[in-house]
Amino acid sequence: MAQESVICEAEGLPEMVSGFFQITTAIGLLGLVVVWQADSLAEVFTTTIEQKKDLKAHKRTALRSTVMLLVLGPLFTVFGSTMGLPLAGCVDFVPW
Repeated sequence: MAQESVICEAEGLPEMVSGFFQITTAIGLLGLVVVWQADSLAEVFTTTIEQKKDLKAHKRTALRSTVMLLVLGPLFTVFGSTMGLPLAGCVDFVPW
């Protein structure tokens, strides 16, 4: 209990962690858009079927990574507060 109050009452720490999660999520979404558009443009100029398969696999991997990034914040909020983690009680890990 004493540890919870120290973490939650530290000046600026909860806001800094919450801001980090929001910035990380925004950069991840922006990265997805850039990768998706670059791969789509590269598909136009590829000539072999193997290259197109590789680009489509890369797009799927980027989408999967972004979905994980968007799901981890809310999951940590729910499971962290359920498990009694001190930071999950005072920091908002949901990026929106």
